[in-house]
Amino acid sequence: MLRLKDIQIVESRARLKQIPEGKTLINTIYAYSYVVAQQDGFFAEALRKCDFLMPDGAGIVKACRWLKAKSQPQQRIAGWDLFMFEMQAISQRIATPKVMFLGSSEKVLSLIRKRAAHDFPKMEIITYSPPYKPEFSAEDNQAMIRAINDADPDLLWIGMTAPKQEKWAYRHWHELDIHCHCGTIGAVFDFYAGTVKRAPLWWQEHSLEWLYRLLMEPRRMWRRYIIGNTKFLYYIYKERKGSQ
Repeated sequence: MLRLKDIQIVESRARLKQIPEGKTLINTIYAYSYVVAQQDGFFAEALRKCDFLMPDGAGIVKACRWLKAKSQPQQRIAGWDLFMFEMQAISQRIATPKVMFLGSSEKVLSLIRKRAAHDFPKMEIITYSPPYKPEFSAEDNQAMIRAINDADPDLLWIGMTAPKQEKWAYRHWHELDIHCHCGTIGAVFDFYAGTVKRAPLWWQEHSLEWLYRLLMEPRRMWRRYIIGNTKFLYYIYKERKGSQ
């Protein structure tokens, strides 16, 4: 079980500038991942023990305030915010940075390479599309670890959807011989590739990005946002009641 009241969450976008260089695991937490973590102990541990945890959702920000949690995020830090900050920062710090994208399909990765070549022309983009299956074999895992270590990137992105991506990174963190930031950013792969349209700015500013995604993909998202958000409110209330 994961308790928002007790975990450390990054409090503002300004804090992104203070993340030290070197091997660093960065995850995000939002209503759905919080709900899943109530029943998945290893996922809860992966979120709790990463180096930095971003509040990707207005619900998390508001819940932390209502619970009077140890961390009091001032604003939402979406996976997209983290992605753009890190991409721009690495471009300014290193003349020709190597950035690796692990996850998604070859179609999405090819679109990422194409867009990145335009947005960051001096950046070397390395991609790896793992097999599409519920569980990776030992051989699959070793192939991914070897690809990352051989690439030795200056920045690593993992996009396999939650909770798979966070659990994979946490489980194999000690096997990754890297010295860079690693972020688990799932849907950002599709947003950046353009295969999924991100909500317009007005929806983002009014904390309705979840509703926009539900309207765009109701058959795929209804369970996450209708059932998931209901469970989120229940678990937050339960956590508040248990701490009184």
